[in-house]
Amino acid sequence: MIPKLFQWLIGLSVFMSIWVALVFDYVAVEFSKSNRQIVVLFPFYLLVVFAGYSLIVIGYRVATFNDCQEASEELKKQIQEAKQELTSRGFKFE
Repeated sequence: MIPKLFQWLIGLSVFMSIWVALVFDYVAVEFSKSNRQIVVLFPFYLLVVFAGYSLIVIGYRVATFNDCQEASEELKKQIQEAKQELTSRGFKFE
């Protein structure tokens, strides 16, 4: 299985090679002026869409973040146990 980074790099290199071939006329495809402008700016459009998607995903995950009550109680218990152990060893809390 190929690592995820390499999968992304392969996809990016394929996309960029096709884009470069279209922009620098290595492929005999005729574009109108408006379509050529779209092709030239297409990576920028993709970057903007990716940034928007990322912001939406981050916002959604922050909004639906779960509180872990059991873990909170367990951590409080461990803190109390650590305080008791340190107090028995002579540490003084203020």
